[in-house]
Parts: sequence; C-alpha cells; structure tokens
Amino acid sequence: MSGTPLDNPLDRKSQAWSALFSEPMSELVKRYTASVGFDQRLWRADIAGSLAHAGMLAAQGIIGQTDLDDIQRGLNQIATDIEAGRFEWKLELEDVHLNIEARLTQLVGDAGKRLHTGRSRNDQVATDVRLWLRGEIDALALLLADLQRALVEVAAQHSDTVMPGFTHLQVAQPVSFAHHLLAYVEMFARDAERLADVRKRCNRLPLGAAALAGTSYPLDREAVALALGFDSVCENSLDAVSDRDFAIEFLSFAAITMVHVSRMAEELVLWMSQNFGFIDLADRYCTGSSIMPQKRNPDVAELARGKSGRVVGHLMGLITLMKGQPLAYNKDNQEDKEPLFDTVDTLAGTLRILAEMVAGIQVKPAAMEAAARRGYATATDLADYLVKKGLPFRDAHEVVAHAVKLGLQRGLDLAELPLADLQALHPLIADDAPGVLTLRGSLEARNVRGGTAPAQVLAQVARHRARLG
Repeated sequence: MSGTPLDNPLDRKSQAWSALFSEPMSELVKRYTASVGFDQRLWRADIAGSLAHAGMLAAQGIIGQTDLDDIQRGLNQIATDIEAGRFEWKLELEDVHLNIEARLTQLVGDAGKRLHTGRSRNDQVATDVRLWLRGEIDALALLLADLQRALVEVAAQHSDTVMPGFTHLQVAQPVSFAHHLLAYVEMFARDAERLADVRKRCNRLPLGAAALAGTSYPLDREAVALALGFDSVCENSLDAVSDRDFAIEFLSFAAITMVHVSRMAEELVLWMSQNFGFIDLADRYCTGSSIMPQKRNPDVAELARGKSGRVVGHLMGLITLMKGQPLAYNKDNQEDKEPLFDTVDTLAGTLRILAEMVAGIQVKPAAMEAAARRGYATATDLADYLVKKGLPFRDAHEVVAHAVKLGLQRGLDLAELPLADLQALHPLIADDAPGVLTLRGSLEARNVRGGTAPAQVLAQVARHRARLG
C-alpha cells in the first residue's frame, strides 16, 4: 500500500496506547515524559533494528513480502528525510520509536502497523541503545589509539631527556620524559582493553524479548542478531528489557579513562606554569586574560581535567537510577540516555583535542634537568652503590642522608660535592662513586624491564608502535 492513508491511529490519537484511557494526557505530563528531544539521535539504530526485524518477520511468514517491501521503502524514505532535515519530530509521539512508526504508517499504511508485531518498545529501545553504543565504542577505540600514538611519538624523541620523577610531588629519582609519557600510554592501553570488554557484553541482542516475557510469534532471534552484527542474543527476556549494566559498565570505563585524562591534564598544567617551565603548549590550545596581558592560560588542559567530574557524575547517576528498580522495565530507564549521550560526547571531544595538543608539546629539556638537579634525585643511587659494596641498606640510607644534609648546607648537589667530603662520610665510597651520582648515570643504571633506562624506554616505544600499528 502506498500514499497517505486517511485512517492512521497515531494521527487520530495522541498516543499509540490511548484507546483505554478516558481523557488525554495533560500537556504538562506530555512534556515531562517525552524523550524525543534527546533520543531522536538513536534514529539510525532504530531504523536498522526495524529493517532487521521486518526481514525476519517476512522470513518467518509472519508478514508478507509486499508488507516487507513497503516497510523497507518507507524506512529508507524516512532515513533520507531525517538526513536532509525534513523529518518532523512530534512531541506528542513521545519518542524516536513512535515518531518513526507514525511516519512509516503515513507512508505505507497497514504495512507500517504490522512492523511492531512481536516486539515492544521495551526490547526495541534496549536494542537501539546497544546498537548505537556499539558504534560509539568503535569510534572511541580509534580516538584512544590516536591519543596513545601521539604520546608515543613525543616519547620517541625524548628517551634521553632527564626530568625529576616525583612522589608526594617531591623530587624523588630521575626519569626520562619519555618514560613519564609512556606511563600514560599504559593507562590508556588498559582503558582500551576495558572498552573492548564492554563491547562484548554490549553486543547482545535484546530484540525478541518483547515487553518482558517473550512473544508467542515464531521469531528467529538469531537471524536478527546476525543481520545486526550482534554476537549473541540476551537469554532471559526479563533481563533483556530491564537491565542497563552494559551502559553502567561503559560509563565506568569512561570515568576511569577521564580520571587518567585528568591526571595527565593536571601535569600539563603544572609543567606549563612558570614554577615548573618544563613544556609549552601551542597558542591555539591556550587563552589569554581580560586584565593581565602576560597570561597564557592552559584552558584546554584545565577543561579536560574539569570534564572528568561530569563523567564520574554520570556513572554515579546511572548506578543510582538502577539500584531500586524491580523487574522488569520501568520508566526510570528513560533517564539512562542523556548521561550516556553526554558521556560519549564529552569523552570523544576530550580524546580528540588532547591527541592534537599532545602532538604539539614543546619540551624544555634544560628546565627539566635543572629541576632534577635541585632535588638530590640521585640520593638513592648513592645508597644502592654502598649496598653493592656490602653495606646494609639501612646503614647506607643513613650515610646518604648525611651527604644530602651536607649538600643542603653548601648549596650543592650530590654530584657537585668533593669526593673527599663524600669519602669522609664512609670508607666504602671510592673513586668510582661520582659516576653513579650523575642524572644520566642514574637513568642508565635502571636497565630492567619497565625501567627508565633509554634502552628500555626505546623498547617500550617499539612495542607500543607495533601494538598500535
């Protein structure tokens, strides 16, 4: 059937379900309960799911071939109209699903009314969200890889650039700048692993669960799963329509990733400040002050740090949303989409801009090395030297503490203290001691897997390049 039928129940009544009711929904309730203002972004997933469902209904003999042809033609027309901005979204039709179904029925008549056979909006929306999220997961995986590549390429240029490694934000031991950056690569690599795990549990088909109990129609759920690229079907109809743990798990991944982003952003802010002066960020990622003309503010890094709070908040919100719900579907679950959408948008935008910003970092090696010299960063190296000579570590620790105290009194680094003064502290300190007190000597000494020695760092760079392609 083609054309615009005169008798479309979704035109005659405010809602698809209103035949039972004796009065129309109030305008206030209509606005309060409608989700089409935000869930319309699921339209591609909704149409894809409907096409797969219709194909299966026809294959199972539940609808005829003519109905299938009409449904396919109508849904393709709707997709074209939405892409072109010609589709009219109606608040009174509540959500993306009823808006598309109503327009389909206008276009193809009774065939459009048959599309909903064997399904409910409960399993339909669960399917749409999973389909949509799967696509976003794939896009985020690429952005995570881009950020890691940017960090790896900067690291590849700085395996010999010495900087202070900190604990408690106090100078602790020398590390290379490359080694420091690669720590974040490891974090983001684990984030990518978590994201891949989320995808596995997201990629299960709820469609066919109907409202909550399954359906009496002879559906072929496996065929729909295959058509939509799902790995499997949800095995329990109550669970399929009611739980959102896949979304919670995604938000957990996103929150952890944004915590890693925030930590890195905090360091970029610190390193750019005059008190550190380790790096410069390109002007295009900074802003000025309306009153202080000398200012270059690292706004992008600060915003990345700040946006971690909204993502962590979305995780807490969705967990709280789900914690008190009985089986099966409840209207509460309408509130799962906005935090999910905002998290995807926030994370994608943050990863994209950070990858660009990191690639343009200007490193100031002299400032980094000077900072490492100020903090007696090779004190542990002197202690290790004495231990290798046979002194118990606790005794070596005390000797080196006296050496540091001497350096503080004279305003000299350990490497700058006269050898005779060091030897006066303990007879095991020999002529070869000054070699272990240099910053680069300290780096070279840590030539173990995972260590900061340039050879180990370059091996890490090669491993990450091979992994990321």
